[in-house]
Amino acid sequence: MKIKVIEKSYNEVMAQREKHKEKHKKPKKPNIFFRTLMKLVAAPDLKNTKFTSEKIGMERLGKGECALYLMNHSSFIDLEIVAELLYPRPFNIITTSDGFIGKNWLMRQIGCIPTNKFVTDMTLVRDIIYAVRKKKSSVVLFPEAGYSFDGTSTTLPDNTAGLVKMLGIPVVMIHAYGAFSRDPLYNNLRKRAVHVHATERYTLSAEDVKNMSTEEINEIIKKEFTFDNFEWQNEHHIKIDEPFRAEGLNRVLYKCPHCLAEGKMKGDGIELRCKECGETYILNEYGHLEYKSEGGTSEERGKFSRIPDWYLWERDSVREELLSGKYSVDIPVDICMTVDTKHLYHIGEGRFFHGPYGFRIEGDSFTYEQKPKASYTVNSDFNWYEIGDLISIGNNTHLFYCFPKVDYDIVAKIRLAAEELYKIEKAKKQEVSK
Repeated sequence: MKIKVIEKSYNEVMAQREKHKEKHKKPKKPNIFFRTLMKLVAAPDLKNTKFTSEKIGMERLGKGECALYLMNHSSFIDLEIVAELLYPRPFNIITTSDGFIGKNWLMRQIGCIPTNKFVTDMTLVRDIIYAVRKKKSSVVLFPEAGYSFDGTSTTLPDNTAGLVKMLGIPVVMIHAYGAFSRDPLYNNLRKRAVHVHATERYTLSAEDVKNMSTEEINEIIKKEFTFDNFEWQNEHHIKIDEPFRAEGLNRVLYKCPHCLAEGKMKGDGIELRCKECGETYILNEYGHLEYKSEGGTSEERGKFSRIPDWYLWERDSVREELLSGKYSVDIPVDICMTVDTKHLYHIGEGRFFHGPYGFRIEGDSFTYEQKPKASYTVNSDFNWYEIGDLISIGNNTHLFYCFPKVDYDIVAKIRLAAEELYKIEKAKKQEVSK
């Protein structure tokens, strides 16, 4: 998938934003033609995965009753699963704003509601309320917003339960199984031959939502979003024998657990190897890591057998760096911007900084800063629109898309650091308020 990019300076882009401000548009309830179109477009992909589904308790949801659908986010096929499962029920889907670039009209017609990732957006809340109460349309929300890096749930926002209470409608949970295994983000969009299955489960009634506290609802949501795709693959003996299954895994597992070098890991074929010390692991056909031994058993020399455990160790390592004052990022980047849905604007090169103070971008004639408490995470992505790995920050009026110009993997570490820094700052605030 590509995105339209044009060259402009930062000052030209900001002037255009002021001169041609896009008027806010209320959500559109998709008609049966566009609902059917979505289902038909999704059909080939779902057929290729031999897609199956199961409905649990869905007879409790009235034919014309609106619901809030929450779904874990693994890959693009999630949207196709939604189109299949909900048909012919009308629904609006919360979509990242960059998805509207060059196709605003179509996205509106199929019921998409735009939002900037990981930015406080009261307009979005009003749009969701409008879709449910005025348009009598269900709403599909991916609370994680970003794809999982390691096959487990990503950090969830604190306000999802508040939205559930505000809407006061039933909550349905959709779980996709096999979607991550088929197309993990790190693997450069190379699809594997994996069967995809989804469950659609009636989770909370309107009465439940009314009677439960936000804390109770939040606990239910957190429990629903506790999963491990690699463990699921292993437990169900899902065989993935593609010879490229470890390619790009270095984007997630960027730090060597043996020599502690960062950015030296290389995923190639079925192997993950440290270019600094030579230690090597094999990603086996069932999603586990096997130490490639030369003079010792895997048990004696291997550090990790599971990708999520390795990733969690990296998270803990980043937290230690933050607490000790050692964490700091200063890298050259290519910088793009969005201020409308017409284009992605390439505004030149600059530098990207991250540390205890938060984020800072320095470009030609501008500086942008963002405090650690501005968001509980950051938009990091791999091979974004086939341009490259990125870190994106910004606000409700404009976003910056920064593509590191370095020969090592860094965006996963920045995501981990942003999440841990937010937790540290939040804990400090709570301590002061006691």
